[in-house]
Amino acid sequence: MTIASIDIGSNTVLLLIAEYDPSSQRIVTIENHYKTPRLGEGLKLGDTINETKINLLRNILLDYKNIVLKNGCSVILLKATNAFRIASNSTGIVNFIKKMDSLKIEIISGDEEARLTFLGSAFPFSDNETKSVIDIGGGSTEIIYGNQKEIFFKKSFDIGVVSLSEKFLLPLPPSKESIEEAEKYLDRILLEISDILPPNVKTIAVAGTPTTLSCIKQGIRIYDEKLVDNSTLTTSEIQYILDQLKKIDKLKVSLKYGEVVNGREELMLAGTIILQIIMQKLKLENITVSSKGLRYGAVIDYLIKNQLMTAER
Repeated sequence: MTIASIDIGSNTVLLLIAEYDPSSQRIVTIENHYKTPRLGEGLKLGDTINETKINLLRNILLDYKNIVLKNGCSVILLKATNAFRIASNSTGIVNFIKKMDSLKIEIISGDEEARLTFLGSAFPFSDNETKSVIDIGGGSTEIIYGNQKEIFFKKSFDIGVVSLSEKFLLPLPPSKESIEEAEKYLDRILLEISDILPPNVKTIAVAGTPTTLSCIKQGIRIYDEKLVDNSTLTTSEIQYILDQLKKIDKLKVSLKYGEVVNGREELMLAGTIILQIIMQKLKLENITVSSKGLRYGAVIDYLIKNQLMTAER
């Protein structure tokens, strides 16, 4: 069977087309698409997502719907995260899109986002090793620690690449003082993880920041999932890229790194700082980069709940 999974985030809207083979219980990626409408731009708790952004989202979803129909998908899963969680008009948008386009968006909690991200990132490893997963989004960052049988810690922190950029780091390049303020702010928000999570545990990082950093490290200017998925990043490699990002503006980010930063030119600095602070707090020497995450986890969750896949492997 063919399943479509759409992740509506604060910066990106991602589409996964996946083929599931029940006999082997294997999920194969057929297509991946991403757009960057930045729904969370300037958005604070209780604000409304404006009409321009709503229309942009709707056009993206209609494009994705055509791709879904072309691939003959039997299931469409749509999950909305932080921007929809904090916007006061999110229920109205959900109802509007359902009425106009017959697409049912589910707004998920931060805990559910963390759970699905862990499921999508950790499940493909086919082991029960305890590990951590880091998901740096546009408006929130999820950190999860557990194994395939049990999650011991999961939390959604209300900071992401869009919100941190807007609060401290724009326009690029920011001042040294602005960067220091951003780091102090993150240090306070993420204070608890040093005490709760063990140091230097195997860690998987998902979403645009680590996948783009992997491309930059490898000198890849056009995204290639096969080269990115299951690649590694060390603290020294991340620090090297961070030192460069601190000095350049949006245009130079695009010219220096190519197509892989499209839609993220202003946000890579914030994402890299968040990742660096988390790695410092968890005393990580390296991380494994995954191209999976929430939309992949939504597929696995659907298959398990409908008894099409077993949770134990």
